[in-house]
Amino acid sequence: MANLKELRNRITSVQSTRKITKAMNMVAAAKLRRAQEAVESGRPYAERMARVINSLAAGVSGQDDAPKLLAGTGRDDVHLIVLATADRGLCGAFNSSIVKGARAEAERLIREGKTVKFLCVGRKGRDAIRRDFGSMIIDTIEFSGIKNVGFEHVQPIAQRVLKMFEDGEFDVATMFFAKFVSVLTQEVTAQRLIPAEIAEIEGDGPDYGGAICEYEPNEEAILRDLLPRNVATQIFRGVLENAASEQGARMTAMDNATRNAGDMIDKLTLIYNRQRQAAITTELIEIISGAEAL
Repeated sequence: MANLKELRNRITSVQSTRKITKAMNMVAAAKLRRAQEAVESGRPYAERMARVINSLAAGVSGQDDAPKLLAGTGRDDVHLIVLATADRGLCGAFNSSIVKGARAEAERLIREGKTVKFLCVGRKGRDAIRRDFGSMIIDTIEFSGIKNVGFEHVQPIAQRVLKMFEDGEFDVATMFFAKFVSVLTQEVTAQRLIPAEIAEIEGDGPDYGGAICEYEPNEEAILRDLLPRNVATQIFRGVLENAASEQGARMTAMDNATRNAGDMIDKLTLIYNRQRQAAITTELIEIISGAEAL
């Protein structure tokens, strides 16, 4: 059993740790408000962009001259996984949950005989998969030196993905990130970037009353301009969702750590007081016994 000095040192150490976790909780709460506002501002644009592409794609799907970003290469051999995580830890299971989803998808594709490549957005994702998929990692993009990530920071990533697709380096691109639901809940999401995912968009779409819409210029020309923008928009949305999810997860993790540190301090203080009282009782017994022996 630890002596009184060791217990005092442990109590002091845990108290210092509690101060750090409490400060990190407050910082994460402040950053979360800004990140949540950015997510809520970016979602409507990304969802509207997806709706417009869905509407336009209905008129060109199946045609021979459909844009390649919509129709794909016609193959399903090489998959690019854009793994978006944080550059820092101390945020609970935030990074590991995203990595777990991407790892499961990569292992499934490899079992099916597919080739998998990783483009890591965030240092923690690279560190987590480097041991098993190190040879498949193309590059890592970090935002550690950027306070507020903007569209101008994400656009080079989209341009690189588009350039790789044009050069025939992959057939399908999928982005893994955590969608922000609340401070306590972040959902791991797999968003297909290329070819564009045509799916039902949540929320009420525009109601044209069955009218036939004519586009000027035609659908193919509009899609050739919108589809590259959609790739950048969806990547930007994923990064914003990740930023809010990271701060929410860190806020929850630091709050739990602060509570656990308080419980540990209470337990150590109780043990310390019991041992101190036992030591005082022992000393009193020794004094009394010595006095009676005289």
